[in-house]
Amino acid sequence: MSAIFQNYARYPLTFVKGEGARLTEADGRTFLDFGCGISVVNLGHCHPHVTQAIQKQAETLIHTSNLYHNPIQEQLADRLSRCGFGGDLFFCNSGAEANEAALKIARIYGNKKYEGKRNRVITLQNSFHGRTYMTLSATGQEKVKKGFEPTMDCFVHIKQNDFGEFLSEVKKGDVAAVMLELIQGEGGLELISRDFLVEVSEYCAKYDILLILDEIQTGFGRTGDIFAYKHFGITPDIITMAKGIANGIPMGAVMARREVAEYLSAGTHGSTFGGGYLACAAAMAVLDVMTERGFMQDVREKGDYFIGKLNEIFYQTEVTVHGTALMSGIKVPGKQKEFIEKCMNNNLIVIPAGNDVIRIYPPLTVTYEELDEGLALIKKSAAEMGIGE
Repeated sequence: MSAIFQNYARYPLTFVKGEGARLTEADGRTFLDFGCGISVVNLGHCHPHVTQAIQKQAETLIHTSNLYHNPIQEQLADRLSRCGFGGDLFFCNSGAEANEAALKIARIYGNKKYEGKRNRVITLQNSFHGRTYMTLSATGQEKVKKGFEPTMDCFVHIKQNDFGEFLSEVKKGDVAAVMLELIQGEGGLELISRDFLVEVSEYCAKYDILLILDEIQTGFGRTGDIFAYKHFGITPDIITMAKGIANGIPMGAVMARREVAEYLSAGTHGSTFGGGYLACAAAMAVLDVMTERGFMQDVREKGDYFIGKLNEIFYQTEVTVHGTALMSGIKVPGKQKEFIEKCMNNNLIVIPAGNDVIRIYPPLTVTYEELDEGLALIKKSAAEMGIGE
């Protein structure tokens, strides 16, 4: 047995090479990858422009620490700020770290501005925000917390889209922030209601409650825009991001309104590796590609096509189609594990989520021919299970 912790239930696959939408095992067997490392390699494996940027930076400088100015980090922050709502950026190494930083901002904001009287954070049932102690406490899934109790008691989990329950909590006067996923990736691709989000956003703005949007999985083109909140016509106080930000190089970030970001003053938070040269170079290259004219429109069109075809395949079956754009999936009641294994046997990679949902995340650079190939493999896998016959 390997000396590695046994905390992962791994599939019996070992990949040695990736290119675009393809992964290859040591024996030469090739798979169509519609998982993208859980929405990380959104530009596909080893994208040439990103690879070139990584190689060039690795030959120049990789690390100095955040004790010193880092020009590429500052350039990246400016670009991301312009892609978002003009906020300031903090860089870290993962989505959990980004959410941890956002929650620390909420805590220090409530303590300093409201003399400690605002210390609770509202999140949603079935949400997922990470596996650090604070972020698993914020997560609205008991299975994530099992064995780690007692968790932090400053979080309350409400039903998604239940504005009445939201009001009953915030009217207690001790809520510093609300943290929401616009699509619950780990929770089964449940899309938040526009009306609920707008009502929450307006209430938070009126009563100075921080609105934190967890865009770890929805960010960087997965829903057809750099950030998913742009589809809803609202402006948050804080967004968190990671996964697709650097196409596989570990990186996370927090964007916050300047008046909020100022609460994390010198010495209140930090990261040894956060915003390092290599990760920033990769992220800059990702933005080069994603901000090209027509790129996001192309993603939206591919997403509409793909989801439309999924609906055709599973019309009048027990399977339901979830998600939006290329953040898509299917709910296969009681047959999730079997369906994923069938897809693997047919050389297609898809990934599990909660509530019997299978996430299907093609790279944003996928071709229509590859989408059709993936759809054929999905249909074949379903037929082998007696679905849709």
